[in-house]
Amino acid sequence: MAFGSFDKGADAPMAEINTTPLVDVMLVLLVVFIITAPLLTNAVKLDLPQASAAQHQDKPQAIRLVIDAEGKMFWNDAPVESGALRSRFAEAAAANPEVELHLRADKSVRYELVAITLADAQSAGVSRIGFVTEANR
Repeated sequence: MAFGSFDKGADAPMAEINTTPLVDVMLVLLVVFIITAPLLTNAVKLDLPQASAAQHQDKPQAIRLVIDAEGKMFWNDAPVESGALRSRFAEAAAANPEVELHLRADKSVRYELVAITLADAQSAGVSRIGFVTEANR
């Protein structure tokens, strides 16, 4: 039964928030966390073997492709024709499926040339592509 305030009369609705259910829920959560917290801190002690070899890091092969301002392309610093790119990408992807393409294009190169190059790389199976940029100074 809800009681109204004394100055509004007996028929006025109650305008105060009942916080008892909130306090009940918080107390239940507190009890649950108090019970489960000690269970999470227990650990099993193990004597693990030590590795004597250095960790092997297999770095994927990276293709450095540069497109200069005139639209000339360089595959790992060697000039390459744009028509031969698709076959070169296919050979690299067949040799190593995790091959990465590091594309570095001049600011003035048309985006169309960059998009065609990316499409050729993707259709040949090269899925890891990164763009090389200069840091802001």
